Amino acid sequence: MGKAILFSAPSGCGKTTIIRELMQYFDCFGFSISATSRAPREGEQDGRDYYFLRRDEFMQRVAAGDFLEWEEVYSGTCYGTLRSEVERLWGEGRTVVFDVDVNGGRNLKRHFGPQALSIFVMPPSVEVLEQRLRSRGTESEEAIAKRLGRSAEELKQADAFDCTIVNDDLARAVAETRSVITAFLDE
Repeated sequence: MGKAILFSAPSGCGKTTIIRELMQYFDCFGFSISATSRAPREGEQDGRDYYFLRRDEFMQRVAAGDFLEWEEVYSGTCYGTLRSEVERLWGEGRTVVFDVDVNGGRNLKRHFGPQALSIFVMPPSVEVLEQRLRSRGTESEEAIAKRLGRSAEELKQADAFDCTIVNDDLARAVAETRSVITAFLDE
């Protein structure tokens, strides 16, 4: 088993942006593409952004044991980590990087144990988080309200992660994260 870096945060905290910056710095990284039962958003591609599965197909793969972790994040919408995706990246000699929700991060940390570094990305405030979600312009008011409600619960779980990075300044957050990851990879 190789090493893994787990990034988790409430939606809108900037974890994906931080990951993109770090992927340019660490050439050993391989990004784990998650599977989902939701439809692609504009510009998303199957096999690049997610593995888009019909809900029945997703549940068949759950029953077959194809997922390391999965959950129904919102009613009718499932996300998960395919075992085959992780094995593929480790087979290439990569350190696997995950961009997963908070429960997924906790579940993967339990699975991988000390072979994984779990990082929680925290917003500077709930108000900033709401502003970021609204500025995306990709979701309805109802969807934003759901995300904010879920975020309140997720923020309470930050202590379950190996480290917390506050994303109030992107350059500083990336530098802090890079330092933590370098120390973990050098262990």
